[in-house]
Order: sequence, then C-alpha cells, then structure tokens
Amino acid sequence: MTGKRRQLRLGAFLYPTGHHIAAWRHPLAQADAGSNFSHYVELAQIAEAAKFDLIFMADGVGTRGADTEALHRTAIRYVAQFEPITLLSALAAVTRNIGFVATASTSFNEPYHIARKFASLDHISGGRAGWNLVTSSSDHEAHNFGRDEHYAHAERYERAEEFADVVRGLWDTWEEDAFPRNKQSGVYYDPDKQHILNHKGKYFKVRGPLNVARAPQGHPVLVQAGSSEPGRELAARTAEVVFTAHQTIGDAKAFYSDLKGRLAKYGRDRDDLKIMPGIFPVVGRTQQEAEEKFAQIQDLIHPAVGLSLLNGMSGGVDLSQYPIDGPVPDLPETNGSKSRQKLLFDLARRENLTIRQLYLRIAGARGHWQIVGTPVQIADLMEEWFRAGAADGFNVMPPQLPTGLYDFVEHVLPELRHRGLFRSEYEGRTLRENLGLKVPEHPARHAVAAE
Repeated sequence: MTGKRRQLRLGAFLYPTGHHIAAWRHPLAQADAGSNFSHYVELAQIAEAAKFDLIFMADGVGTRGADTEALHRTAIRYVAQFEPITLLSALAAVTRNIGFVATASTSFNEPYHIARKFASLDHISGGRAGWNLVTSSSDHEAHNFGRDEHYAHAERYERAEEFADVVRGLWDTWEEDAFPRNKQSGVYYDPDKQHILNHKGKYFKVRGPLNVARAPQGHPVLVQAGSSEPGRELAARTAEVVFTAHQTIGDAKAFYSDLKGRLAKYGRDRDDLKIMPGIFPVVGRTQQEAEEKFAQIQDLIHPAVGLSLLNGMSGGVDLSQYPIDGPVPDLPETNGSKSRQKLLFDLARRENLTIRQLYLRIAGARGHWQIVGTPVQIADLMEEWFRAGAADGFNVMPPQLPTGLYDFVEHVLPELRHRGLFRSEYEGRTLRENLGLKVPEHPARHAVAAE
C-alpha cells in the first residue's frame, strides 16, 4: 500500500490432504480430508491466525484422468472432495479476515452463474471473495458437459475473454446505493441505479440484471493462473492476482517483467496486479531433517501414480510405452495446459531427467517451485525472489496437511516477520484491502465525472 514498506502477499493453497501426490498416505495426514469439514475449519483458522491474505482452492469438474489403477491410489485428483464455493461459503462463517479464492471454469459454466455465486460469496464473507478464472484443460471434464473433447486452446481463451467481460458487466448491474429499501415510501430499489447489461457476443447472450446487489468489494478479486501467451494477455487485461509456476528465478523474473509490462496498454498500473508463484516448502530444523521428511513422503509414491501424474500433465500422452528409466522423449504439443507442458519438458531437458526422475520431481508440487530446507534457507530464497522482481508474494503449497501448514506457520513466518517481509496484523477487513488492490469504481461514476 502507498507509503508503506512493500511486503509479501501469501496465499494458503489447500489441497485436501496436501500437495504431494502421496500426501494422504503420510502418517500425519488427514486421510479423509476431502470430505471432512472440520479439517478445513482447522486449516482456515490456522491460516487466518497467521495473517495469510487468502485461502486458494483449486477445482476440477471431473476426476483427473480415467486411469483407475492410478486413481484408486490417490486423493489429489479431484476424487471425493467438496465443491469450493460451497465450502468457502461455510468457512466464511467461522473466520473474519482471510480471503477466499475459489476456482471456476469458463468452459463449463455460464457467466450469469459465476457472477451470481461470487457476488453472493462476497456478501456472505463481508468482502473477502475472489474468483480464480480457469479455462480447464481436461477432456475428462468436457465429457461431463456433453462434449466429446475439450474446446481447442485458442477457442477456450477467446471464450474466457468474453466470459470475464460478461461477469464484470453483471457485477456492475447495481450502483452502491441502489437499494434504499425505504419502508415509508415503498421504494425498494432505485431503477435509475440499475444498469441492464444486454450483452450479445460470439459465445454468450446475457440480458441481466444480476439479481444480487453490488458486491462489498465492488467486484470480487479476479485471479488467473494461465501462463501461455493467451493466458498472459487475458491476465494483463482482467486479472488482479496471477498464480503461476516457475522452477528458476530467471524464468520467474522474465514472466514477472513480461506480464507487468503488458498492463499499461490496458490503462493499468503495475501495482494493479499481484504475481504469486506457487512454492512447495519442506521445512526442517536442519537440512538433513528436511531431506529426511521429503524422502519419507517420496517413498510413498506408487509408480502407477507417478507415471499417471506425468501423463496427465504432459497433455494426455501415454508415457508407459517408453522405458521408465530412459530419457523423456520429444513429444508433440497437445490441447492441454501448454504452459505446464513446456515447463515440464524444459525441466527434463535442462537436468537430463529420466521419466521416473521427472515424475519424482513433480510429485510434490506438479511443476511449482520446490524448496527442501531450514526456515532460514526458505526465507532467504523467498526474499531473493521478492526483492529481485520475480514475485509479489507466494501461494504456499504444504506437502501434507495439516502438519505441513503448521511447519510453515511456526518456523518460516517468524523468520519472514523478523526481516519485515510479512505482516503481523491485517491492514483491513476485505481481501482487496489486505492485498493493496483498488476497489473498482462503478462505470456510472465515470460517466458523472465526465459530464
């Protein structure tokens, strides 16, 4: 925020049992986490007490893959877990300050549904909602919505552009003071402060009005995770937080500079967008202890699960036809997540990894930055990325839950606070206030100011 020392923004990225592909098998993990509301209450209250900016919930509207041999051995691929907006609405009742970011796909929803649900979550939480806009990348999701295959990559991003515009337009249906609810006059709302969208585009025809009052934040915070060229352009035009994956500080700096550099053409300032790479921290009092912790959970990976994870992230290519201890082959580009495919194959080539070594590398964080070390070492690296212009903050991805989150909160956060890099108290009550983001002004205010 203006006049204050720049500090890290932190999200708690909560997969049910933790981010490691074998997390549910860990002796300290909550194995039934995906269907255990009390588990999420505990995590939300831990994160809020630690002053995290937000809780981030990924989602898929179908299981990740149809490989039963792998699926029946994992708890991380959208099997037996809550729908995120429903879950976060419930968590809003047992928290006061922490933000809630839920994932929802533009490919398998309608804009009106999304606008209504997130505006409602913003009201229920008192201004703490955020929408993680994704286009989805899986044919398995498409099969649940009357399609034989997913939209082509370019089409789904074109659709997402229009989808985001419609949602934001619906969020501007009502001005802030549109509802006098005057019992004496009998006037419930002022029709002059209602604005009908009447959108007619290539993909959507939406009249409006939205039947939820203007959100406490004006708009819920818009989050985006795509790092492909269309994803970057969508983020530059619409997003306020970007969740991304990088393996090296050089790649992270290049992405940060590129994305921030695109904002001006859309009339936006660099501070209007917060870039938060994922970080998977394995914390130990010593380096040896951290490595032993990591080895313990790595040893729980079933080979079928590791290979299936790699198959899915490489765009559905069946790697079982290649020697598992042989090199990662050159593979054609697919219709899946193009940025993540590139990251994986760049990693394999850069470090000359075999197929087995590659799935072991991504089993924890699926391509995100993985750090195994002491609190000081982890804080050193986070500070380096932050000060070098590689990140505005991080989405923290605990290996297993709840203990992985405890480890970060109890050991790494004190080190970050000692360096003046992270808050001790919340700055405000809304997610926008705590992230240092502007409240979107209603377009009607612009019109009045221009007269």
